[in-house]
Amino acid sequence: MKPFTFEDLPDILGTLVMRVENIERMVKEIKNGKLTPNDDPGFMTVIEASKLINLSVATIYSKVCRNEIPVSKQGKKLYFIKSELLDWIKSGRIKTMSEIQREVVQKYNR
Repeated sequence: MKPFTFEDLPDILGTLVMRVENIERMVKEIKNGKLTPNDDPGFMTVIEASKLINLSVATIYSKVCRNEIPVSKQGKKLYFIKSELLDWIKSGRIKTMSEIQREVVQKYNR
């Protein structure tokens, strides 16, 4: 382990704060039954996120700048949570004609 310099402190502190916040969130989710202790929150780098959602790294940076994609930022580093990215992809799902027809029938047959 290399010795830290004063210039390293903001990045180190940012990383520690992010990790503590994630631990607190996970503990809260475990208490509420939303997460089991063995679940992995799935933190990813930009490169890993680009492979997961099949977009170029440049496109991901563009979407981050336009606040179009869920991301956490500490210092100059971006962190993505796998479940959030998958939920983001699912939120853009287009319904099929049969799903739309089913919703209309349910809405007007009450």
